[in-house]
Amino acid sequence: MNLTFKKKIISSIRVRLILIFSISILVGANAQTENNFKWTDVHYPSYIRRLNFFGERPDWSLDSKKVLFVGRSFGDVYEMDIATGIVTPLTHRYYHGGYLRAMYLSNGDILLLGPKKFDPTNWQDARFKNMEMWVLSKKLDSPPVPLGEFIWEGAAVSRTQLKISWARYPNEKGLRQLMMADIDYSTGKPTLINKRVILDNTRAEVQNAVLEPQNFRPGKEEELTLQVGGWQRPDIKGAEVFGLNLKTGELINYSKSPFIYDEVEGIFPDGNYTLVECTMHDADPATKSSTHNIDLYKLKLDNTQTWERVTYFSEERIFKASNPVVSDDGKYIAFMVAKSDEAAGIGHGVYILDINEYEKSKKAKQ
Repeated sequence: MNLTFKKKIISSIRVRLILIFSISILVGANAQTENNFKWTDVHYPSYIRRLNFFGERPDWSLDSKKVLFVGRSFGDVYEMDIATGIVTPLTHRYYHGGYLRAMYLSNGDILLLGPKKFDPTNWQDARFKNMEMWVLSKKLDSPPVPLGEFIWEGAAVSRTQLKISWARYPNEKGLRQLMMADIDYSTGKPTLINKRVILDNTRAEVQNAVLEPQNFRPGKEEELTLQVGGWQRPDIKGAEVFGLNLKTGELINYSKSPFIYDEVEGIFPDGNYTLVECTMHDADPATKSSTHNIDLYKLKLDNTQTWERVTYFSEERIFKASNPVVSDDGKYIAFMVAKSDEAAGIGHGVYILDINEYEKSKKAKQ
């Protein structure tokens, strides 16, 4: 073999070894300092990855392989395949007033929440007064079917039954009602049947509070988690995590932290824990009961107020993490990140947290 050629091979090997060694040092350094760096929308631990740079309010498909999300508030709805990264637009084929949320039904169809028409000069009414519920067929062969009900904020959707719960304001006098109904397809199109009121804010435990359902508790689905907001109550300045027993009507306050913001979000498939948008770490009384500096926490649903902080995006009071949902296989959390001063619901991309890698990281730090 030519001596010059041998030297080139040896030199190439040395370069590769140096590169490998350098990368190993960098990876090791990152692992050692991962708990100390400042989290931002582009800088976070290795157990988190960003799926895209636009999108809000994710929801997992029943097989945990796809994520549904809204492109922006009053925008279109998209579905992303996690393995391939392929994004499919679902609502581009017809006129609509824009959507704020989209959730999978147990049969694979999609529940859409949005106004019939959107007036950009009065988005508050479009979001809080004129938002309706629609069902989009998984076949994508026709526009969505209206369910004939207005809704305030989000809905709770059963993962095993064609059953939903939502909040409505039947009048302007402060009355809030939680509704429940089944979605029936016997007429050839989805309609609501067995519609009934399951809770309203005239009840003592939630009197004058804002109510919003979140999840049917996995298992027998005999309990509904819900947000109880206290903007009209001096004893609840932020929000509390409640559970409503659908058989007995019993109400349980799981968070019991009335002067901070605790909004219940996605629930774990074992039904023992839920995720919460929380400001427990915020030392500023001016923002402690607001949505400005929220991060993701895990709360045990056993009335012991057992908390675990999961993300640290809001430490510098620049970013916040919100709207987390857990995949049905229990492996991942999807969520979004926004600036701390942006309105609730706004997001700039969907992120995925690998729960197994997160748990490994916790053990390594112990």
